[in-house]
Amino acid sequence: MAQHGSFDAIYEPNQTHTIPAFLRMSRPRRSRTPIYLTLGSLLLLLVGWKSTPQVKIPSTLVQWLENDNRTAPLGLHKTNPSFHLLIPASQTNPQLCKTLLSSFVLAYPPATLINYGKKFDGDGWDKGTHAGKIRGVYNYVNNKDKIADEDLVLIVDGYDVWFQLPPVIMIKRYNTLINEANDRLRRRYGTEVRQKQGEERATEMVPRYSQTVVFGADKLCWPNPPTDPACAAVPYSTLPKDVYGPSTDNDPKSLNNRPRYLNSGTIMGPAKDLRAIYEVAVRKVEEENRGTIGDQFVFAEILGEQEYQREMQRQSSRGTGGRWYEWISNALGGDDSPLSGNQTVKNMTALPGRRYEFGIGLDYESKMFQTMTHSENDLEFFAHNDSSIVSKVLEKHPNLKGNPFAMPFDIQMAHGPLWFSSPGNHSLDQKDGILLPHSDKLDDLPEHLDWYDVPLATNLYATTIPSLLHVNGDKSLLDTWWPSMWYHPYSRALLRRFIRSTQTRKAAQAAAAGGKTWWDKRGGRGGVWTDRGVWMSWNDVCKGTETEVFGDGRGKWGWEEGSRKVTNFFETIIVEDEEE
Repeated sequence: MAQHGSFDAIYEPNQTHTIPAFLRMSRPRRSRTPIYLTLGSLLLLLVGWKSTPQVKIPSTLVQWLENDNRTAPLGLHKTNPSFHLLIPASQTNPQLCKTLLSSFVLAYPPATLINYGKKFDGDGWDKGTHAGKIRGVYNYVNNKDKIADEDLVLIVDGYDVWFQLPPVIMIKRYNTLINEANDRLRRRYGTEVRQKQGEERATEMVPRYSQTVVFGADKLCWPNPPTDPACAAVPYSTLPKDVYGPSTDNDPKSLNNRPRYLNSGTIMGPAKDLRAIYEVAVRKVEEENRGTIGDQFVFAEILGEQEYQREMQRQSSRGTGGRWYEWISNALGGDDSPLSGNQTVKNMTALPGRRYEFGIGLDYESKMFQTMTHSENDLEFFAHNDSSIVSKVLEKHPNLKGNPFAMPFDIQMAHGPLWFSSPGNHSLDQKDGILLPHSDKLDDLPEHLDWYDVPLATNLYATTIPSLLHVNGDKSLLDTWWPSMWYHPYSRALLRRFIRSTQTRKAAQAAAAGGKTWWDKRGGRGGVWTDRGVWMSWNDVCKGTETEVFGDGRGKWGWEEGSRKVTNFFETIIVEDEEE
């Protein structure tokens, strides 16, 4: 399996690469040299699960960079894993455009919209959209011409997700979470002897179970019945048992419950493993009629079945001493098994030949995905550059017992927040192929801005700053919290800067040196692809949403300083020259 820190990296052949001394410095704002900046992103992405693998060079790209072409050739062959962002969304609205804007300014890969433009007229409360969402994602990830087995795929809901931190941090946290989860699984379930892949007579000792896929975690189990394995058989959270004080996990309103239940709105993992999960989800929906309640019900059921089977296997493999110890633990209320005698769980029957193990786990501590159901009181927006502000925030939460909060190290080591809107060439020269003319009026941004200087949504109980927010609880927060996102005051300027990034050979070289986290062999920037292979610019998708998205009173996108027609190097009009 690929080390998911090596995505899109390009190296010279036969060269050894180690982390240079400058990356071990305490703060990232050391040098503004573009080469240092791009190498910093690349090397942060190279943090893998166990060791850094050798990364091959796409020879066609190297040959292309030696020429003076302005755009990437069609059908460019990439020999290393890619990072994909998929967003199920059948139609546009201001909330989708907020999601897209947040992905643009942080340099996530160009999103692919699943089911965009598709009409749903099925039965049920959702007219079949949730079943269609499962089928749509499955069809796309199952196309190996578009997504390779070892590619890393991030799937997020289209109408209530905001990115807060760049993909370099998201991927690094994914790697860390997977490592920690697999350590827990090895300790709990042990190891077993298996045949070595590719070696007929050789065996090896490997962990019985492993995790590769991460879902968001919720405080409330819904819509599955409380006695189903989806609710009653899933592991407990890794947060401290008293994180919310005496009422932790005993709050009838779920506000003080630790997140431990699957939320299907945020998913990340290797394409090969996601295909297996979505294949079962499609079967449950289309053959077993399990999708009428929603996709969350289906994926939670898959997780519940996995965890039930794991625990049943563990309990059946214990010796007499182990069973006696667990019986005492049950009696004293100290057992950590969700299938202990104190829990009511509806039994499930394992069908012969059916797969139940999928390597699924949850982000219990909201480092990647902050699910908002019953969690809005856990978060505060504040800048971390003033200790007095931090102290005042902590005083509002007495259950924290005055615990100090430190900026996570991965954020300290990242480039500044404004850098990601243009990770390649920052040229203003028209000869470099910029897509939008620079405007002193519209493009003014702070010269120096650190992560300490901007307000970040911070989970005070999990003591983390999430990579994204999934605002799936109180929907009024979609409007009231949006202006609190750190990039909101600069959103129009950042989007313009993102689109203004060059499309020439110079930009491609910078991207290749810097990890190409935004580079896509299909081409395009400042827009999205549909699952049908149609490119849509920002204006195609988000025209008319300026008030809700930017909120700056500067009017229609591209018309801030009068009418003008602007096309990119794909000959696509990104700003029209007259109103329709």
